[in-house]
Amino acid sequence: MIQHSISFEQELEGWWCVIANHKVYLPAPTNNIPCGVFSDLAMPFTPPEQVHEIGVFDGSLVYLLQITDEEFRQHESEFFGFRTVLFDQPDKFEFVARAFQVDLFLRTHQFCGQCGEKMTLIDWELATQCKPCNHRCYPRISPCIIVAIRKKDKILLAQGVHHKPGQFSIIAGFVESGETLEQAVHREVGEEVGIKVKNLKYFGSQPWPFPHSLMVGYTAEYDSGDLVLCEKEILSADWYGLDNMPRTAPIQSIAGQLIAQTKKMIKLA
Repeated sequence: MIQHSISFEQELEGWWCVIANHKVYLPAPTNNIPCGVFSDLAMPFTPPEQVHEIGVFDGSLVYLLQITDEEFRQHESEFFGFRTVLFDQPDKFEFVARAFQVDLFLRTHQFCGQCGEKMTLIDWELATQCKPCNHRCYPRISPCIIVAIRKKDKILLAQGVHHKPGQFSIIAGFVESGETLEQAVHREVGEEVGIKVKNLKYFGSQPWPFPHSLMVGYTAEYDSGDLVLCEKEILSADWYGLDNMPRTAPIQSIAGQLIAQTKKMIKLA
């Protein structure tokens, strides 16, 4: 059973996720997540009073180690964005993403949002509680839909305003209060590119720590309408065949997996 908060000891052994400023510690020369007995790793950080178990990977416990802003600044060159882990060490991305989200929760829920008093970390589940007013908080999860849309032998690809130049992906957006996931797909597609879709099929999901999303993937087929782009969200969008695909999301992301699945469906059609 995972213990969310435990007293730190130098003899603790496992994987050590050091998270700071939306980055993870990947020390040279291996640029890997440190693994081993804490006292043997010689990490340049002050031992904390507590650490937080994140899960188990490859038979060893995974710990979140929180550090100070000053320690981060001193060793900033050895911290990297989460996409580095996603692309270079995809098998570790899941627990790094979870470590980041737990770190974010602990840093942003130190005081009660209801009465302003200091929150207390509960040791039997991942939550904080205000003793004066009994308000309890859990880590925030923001569900997002992401959908790959097929039109005969073509797939809809769009360049978002926040994408790198020349980078295309598929339609995605946050689920609003009171919506089903399927309703969110139809609304987002209509808002961003102006068309209607049909034959939605659930594909899979992926936690996405930017900062606390859960991506829920679907495939869909074009139903009707012309492309009308939301200029605030989409720079360009069009239907692409397999022989003229632009640069798209990597296969390690759920967007890349959905695009690969849609390509397979086009080939089989």
